Amino acid sequence: MEKTKKRSGTDLLTWKIENLIEDARKQIVTQVNSAMVQTYYEIGYVIVEYEQNGEPRASYGKGVLKELSKKLNARFGRGFSVDNLENMRRFYLIYSQVISETSSRKSEHQQLAENISPKGVNFSLSWSHYLFLMHIDNRDERKFYETEAIQEHWSLRELKRQFNSALFERIMVSKDKKAIVEMSKQGIIIEKPEDIVKDPYILEFLGLSEESQYSESTLEQKIIDKLQTFLLELGKGYTFVGRQVRLTFDEKHFYVDLVFFNRLLQCFVLIDLKIGEITHQNLGQMQMYVHYYDRQVKLPTENPTIGIVLCKKKDNTLVELTLPEDNTQIFASKYQTVLPNKDEFARLLEGKTEEEENGND
Repeated sequence: MEKTKKRSGTDLLTWKIENLIEDARKQIVTQVNSAMVQTYYEIGYVIVEYEQNGEPRASYGKGVLKELSKKLNARFGRGFSVDNLENMRRFYLIYSQVISETSSRKSEHQQLAENISPKGVNFSLSWSHYLFLMHIDNRDERKFYETEAIQEHWSLRELKRQFNSALFERIMVSKDKKAIVEMSKQGIIIEKPEDIVKDPYILEFLGLSEESQYSESTLEQKIIDKLQTFLLELGKGYTFVGRQVRLTFDEKHFYVDLVFFNRLLQCFVLIDLKIGEITHQNLGQMQMYVHYYDRQVKLPTENPTIGIVLCKKKDNTLVELTLPEDNTQIFASKYQTVLPNKDEFARLLEGKTEEEENGND
């Protein structure tokens, strides 16, 4: 018996020490990553500010970078190819723009000399993240993805997936120009039910082609199988509650396909899946589900329930005429099983903002 107690005590001690070591390793990785990215920014700064006298384009071509690459690789090993030095140079050129215009070059140089991150530059992401972000030409769009990646701790894979699914364009297409600029700085702001609803939702990760035949139960199972990615597509603040959640009254049973809780809005979110075109009966059924949850399930401290009918096709006029004019709880959104055409979304966004600008003249 005494032996068992000693073994249990040792196991507990080992577990505590293992946790300390793991936490320390994570901190070291974060610090090393931040230091590396900042160093790359500073290298870009030196190349641009000293070798090029601050000009955006090198007047001497790649000759100097080739020589520099050769010497740095000989001294520090791989990692300083001409392409990588070009990336560092570009990194500085892009991210130095976020520094306050009132900051002089001298003050920025002093900050760098003191190993302090320049004001406005956040080095929370990995170098791989920044390499990807630098290929986004639209400054507001780039800042939006950077902010969201930092806030939501996106891996590089998740960042690429959100970009390829046109998240920025899908959200911004319903916003005015002022909201676009604000959201690019702060990321997605959740204040009201409309803020957590997308149209369309992109479900390419389910592996269902546009032409394939499948049932609603198959669609539901695919979502459950890929729940983590589905939560990422849903957005901020979601926790999974259940599937095929039963509602019973008057000896009749009804089933909600998927139930979530949004921590930011403090409310339940019910999702019904429809593989065809939405009908007014679908919307009416969702209204019943929402009323049930509001009256029977939610706590007094929680906000009104939100219902989303996720469908393959929808008629906006039918939806508008079916739902009350002051509706803030029931939504109909389409879903796509293939990645959207980002260019089409971008053109729609640009056309909208141009229209607004013309209207403001």
